[in-house]
Amino acid sequence: MTKMSANDAKARFGELLDKARREAVTIEKHGRPVAVMLSIEDYEELEMLKLSCLRAEIDEGMQAAERGDVVEVDDVGLKAMVEEIKVTGREKAGR
Repeated sequence: MTKMSANDAKARFGELLDKARREAVTIEKHGRPVAVMLSIEDYEELEMLKLSCLRAEIDEGMQAAERGDVVEVDDVGLKAMVEEIKVTGREKAGR
């Protein structure tokens, strides 16, 4: 993956667009990655993958509910569950 500073991206926007059509480009600000520019085709593929994963998770949940494999939680338990999901998501994303 190509890297480019925010200043270079601004100054050489046309070049950035050309590069992004071939591969994802990381935009850095003060040496830290802050954004990624990618082709519309790659973006659409990524969105389709996300949608596919979401549909699979929903299907799995619906099947579990149909089997009666559910857990009732109160407000405190729900808040803990939400926090656990956030942490797990961050770990999967490598943050």
